[in-house]
Amino acid sequence: MGRIDKGIRCSVINCSENAIRSISIEKVESSGLKLTDSKRGYLCQQHYKEYKKKSKDTRRVEKWRWDT
Repeated sequence: MGRIDKGIRCSVINCSENAIRSISIEKVESSGLKLTDSKRGYLCQQHYKEYKKKSKDTRRVEKWRWDT
C-alpha cells in the first residue's frame, strides 16, 4: 500500500486536496509548480492536469529521444 492509497495530500503550496499521482520533484518543479519540501511531488487531479499542460513539449522531446 503506497502513500497515495493512504491519503497523502497534494505537495503544491496552499493545496489540501488528496493526491492522485506521484512524480519526481525535479520534473514537477521544472514545469513551474511550487512544492513543499519532500522527496517526491504528490499532485492532486487539478495540479496534475496543470503539470501535463506545462510539460507537454518536454515530454514530447523525451519521447522522440527514446523512439529512435
